[in-house]
Amino acid sequence: MDVLSPEDRHKNMSHNRAKNTKPEKLIRSALFKAGFRYRICDKRYPGKPDIIFPKYYAVVFINGCFWHAHEGCRYYHFPSSNQDFWKKKFETNKLRDDENLKYYQGQCWRVCFVWECAIRGKGSKQKIEQVTNQIIEWLEESSDPFLEIKQ
Repeated sequence: MDVLSPEDRHKNMSHNRAKNTKPEKLIRSALFKAGFRYRICDKRYPGKPDIIFPKYYAVVFINGCFWHAHEGCRYYHFPSSNQDFWKKKFETNKLRDDENLKYYQGQCWRVCFVWECAIRGKGSKQKIEQVTNQIIEWLEESSDPFLEIKQ
């Protein structure tokens, strides 16, 4: 049972952003400080990746653990109310993530998924630095077409 009224729940949910979230801003800022230049949420790219590196043919998606149903993560829980809606919502999000991955790999682009749990919690500054270093190493030194960063 939901502890909030439908009006309060609507108000809370309407404040969730699709772009320029705090995790995105933190990663982008760290990458910019490291000298990387990129595009953000460009509509010309399928799935509107959070960070696009045209020079490296690489895209980065920063996924919220709740919204993308990160199984086994402490930040993901299946809501107890309106379960049919949430089941469909999470399935649609996962399907879209898979389609985006297949599209970019088919175009010979490299794809990175950063999960919110990798940069959230105690010691988040160090975690952001570690994730940024992993992305930099992946961009400059690795030929791996896929990178997933999670806790």
